[in-house]
Amino acid sequence: MRIFLAGIMQGSLAQAAVHDQDYRRHLKVLLAEHFPKAEIYDPREKHTKSIGYDDTTGRAVFFHHNRMCREVDMLLAFVPEASMGTAIEMWEAHQHGAAVITISPLKLNWAIRFLSHEVYPTLVEFEADLKSGRLERRVAEVLGSG
Repeated sequence: MRIFLAGIMQGSLAQAAVHDQDYRRHLKVLLAEHFPKAEIYDPREKHTKSIGYDDTTGRAVFFHHNRMCREVDMLLAFVPEASMGTAIEMWEAHQHGAAVITISPLKLNWAIRFLSHEVYPTLVEFEADLKSGRLERRVAEVLGSG
């Protein structure tokens, strides 16, 4: 299983800054524990300085990550507030048959609502379904193997 860890980076920040990325470490630990055979890709891991990339490099990374989302089995999106980049990644994954799992309080936002196979308003609710095995069953169902 290939998992893409999508989530807010710049969000709606107008300045050259990035939201706190500590959530990524926590989610990677959880995913590795419950999907031990999965290959987990975190786009931030190799691009910690992306906010300073020139246009050529930034564009190449942006489009590369979007293409990657076409080839994963599951995309986990952490969206505490609007994130245009994450929405595009969700779109690509959804359009190409991946299970899109979202942690977000924005359940009425159309991108969240219509591109997600499951939406968890909080990390606590996500963890509960992960620990119970329900999330793994849901992903298998979406992928047609459950």
